Amino acid sequence: MSASLWKIKLDCVWSGSTLRECATPDNSYTALILTCLDSVRLLNGSSLCSGRLEVKSNQSWSSVCEADFDQQDAEVVCRELGCGPPSVLQGALYGEVEALAWSKEFQCGGHESALLDCRSSGSARNSCSPGKAVGLTCSDPVRLVGGASRCSGTLEVNYMRQWSPVDVSDWSLKGAASVCAHLDCGSAVSVRRTKATGFYPLTVRSDCVKSGSALRTCTTFMSSSFMIKLNCTGKHIISIQIIFFMWIE
Repeated sequence: MSASLWKIKLDCVWSGSTLRECATPDNSYTALILTCLDSVRLLNGSSLCSGRLEVKSNQSWSSVCEADFDQQDAEVVCRELGCGPPSVLQGALYGEVEALAWSKEFQCGGHESALLDCRSSGSARNSCSPGKAVGLTCSDPVRLVGGASRCSGTLEVNYMRQWSPVDVSDWSLKGAASVCAHLDCGSAVSVRRTKATGFYPLTVRSDCVKSGSALRTCTTFMSSSFMIKLNCTGKHIISIQIIFFMWIE
């Protein structure tokens, strides 16, 4: 008798849950063969795009000392994980660590596709000082394309390292405002669902978004025949408003 198969819900895995928590019994006759080339990970964060940084070398994981890591290194890590640019880089954000530290300083140019592709130098370290292990938060990989500016157009999310339009069935201006703010594009002016042409957008669970979770965390492989068009005010309008208020005072 063949072994039973399990179905893994990918949106559950991307939210940071374990495989066991995301597995359900399935009658499928197709099994997945997976080869992993993981070299970095973020632990104890709210998603795969945030947490304490660890690097894999010689089959063991090591933390990274804050003094040996900078903004360009962070850009490479976020890119390697399929996340957006780094938004927060600070030690002790995601708990203390007693594991061994990475032995050398990273010297990334910022263009590399993987952290271990970067040059490294320096003397070996045995541990980081308390509160000095790197904590990193990468931004949600979201963009607007096809509009008059970067602050308007079709909403796309980088999911599984590929940009795809998404559909949110029940989304108000208040919900869309978080995307505009994330893109540094002011507030939301309009949001509408339009018929998709030539491709099938992924589906974003509106209840997940309303709970405050990131768009990619709420994205599923369920396809839709609709996509989201979003217009934001743009940063320049916010600047004008600020100047106007200062003049009134």
